[in-house]
Amino acid sequence: MSEHHTRKSAQPADLPETQGREFDWTSADFDRVQSLIYQRAGISLHDGKHAMVYSRLSRRLRDTGHQSFRDYLGWLENHDGPEWQEFVNALTTNLTSFFREHHHFQILSDHLCASKSHDNWRVWCSAASTGEEPYSIVMTAMEALGTNAHFKLTASDIDSKVLATAAKGVYRFENMKNVTEPQLQKFFLRGKGANSGMVRVKSELQRFVDFIIVNLIRDDWPFRENFDVVFCRNVMIYFDAPTQRKVLERIHRVMAPGGLLFVGHAENFSESRDLFVLKGKTVYERR
Repeated sequence: MSEHHTRKSAQPADLPETQGREFDWTSADFDRVQSLIYQRAGISLHDGKHAMVYSRLSRRLRDTGHQSFRDYLGWLENHDGPEWQEFVNALTTNLTSFFREHHHFQILSDHLCASKSHDNWRVWCSAASTGEEPYSIVMTAMEALGTNAHFKLTASDIDSKVLATAAKGVYRFENMKNVTEPQLQKFFLRGKGANSGMVRVKSELQRFVDFIIVNLIRDDWPFRENFDVVFCRNVMIYFDAPTQRKVLERIHRVMAPGGLLFVGHAENFSESRDLFVLKGKTVYERR
């Protein structure tokens, strides 16, 4: 356990421990949540997250019938059931959009086009969230390689609920601003009547994607073949340095030499040059 998780959290001055709250909320409760989410998902919650944690986990207390955080967390620690998934779901953040950090998709397209003789592309999107990123990857691949390409995308997340949304592939039209009109016509169906204002991913696109739950800090990754490309964007920012290194080593092991790793704009892994070498703006090549 890192020093971050062993020190005592300071209770923010504007968050009195019980005043005006539905449930008692103490520094000890927050410390316990910090420790549990770190052990379970590798996520480092900093001390400024008191309000967020209280708000999100209060729903779990209501749904499970617990009257206090102390009781809920104690019950969680003594049961290894589906509530752990709900606990993780509640504390993970899923900000995403189609073609986010657009330069990555141009680099991916160039990489695919430069190696068209490659006959079996395997790509992993390790933080699929609600599906915008994996579908952006597949659209890029289809435009670069054609619809008959030998291409498979594994899209994973630790949050089961966002994966269910991703698998459905239904989105609000207003959230498609980064998708071009030709892409909309080729890859999506527009809703009519009661579904007006919505779009759905066509089955021709969905057939290239497998959605699965993967916890990045666990040793039970289910992969048997190496990946040519890995997207792991805006995930490592939630991990401390030792956890980042551990996850990078595992990603290195499941990638083919020369494969590309795409990371978030705020992430820098220059201290892991033995594993990956920087190839462009937040793009690394596997050594």
